[in-house]
Amino acid sequence: MNRKCRHIISSGEPKRAIYVDEENMQEIMAYIDQDERHKKKFRHITDIILSGLRNSSLYDKEDINERCKDVTAMKFFKGQENDRIYCKEVHSTSDTLVVVAAVLHCRKKSTRLSKKEISLIEKVGGYTYEV
Repeated sequence: MNRKCRHIISSGEPKRAIYVDEENMQEIMAYIDQDERHKKKFRHITDIILSGLRNSSLYDKEDINERCKDVTAMKFFKGQENDRIYCKEVHSTSDTLVVVAAVLHCRKKSTRLSKKEISLIEKVGGYTYEV
């Protein structure tokens, strides 16, 4: 399914950028902007992504099956609200790694993935973005 996305922030080296899905942009940005705690956590996660660092407790692949290829999750407040923003990683024509924040999922309830979460992750895996 072809979808549109909008640029938020990028880095120079390594070439990386954060975009947000246009259809879910209002919901995702409202979640991030709701208070300073959410803004700070989002900035922290995006700094890690843009720097090319790995921190699987904040940002990691959701590698369940072939339909979930290139789907990742920004993990907010593990052990508390346990919210997620499911993302799709794509490469642009200029060889930039683009992370598209696609879908907000609030209050993940367990360490295992529920059928609803698997369905949501597979749905994001089916999205295609032109950057």
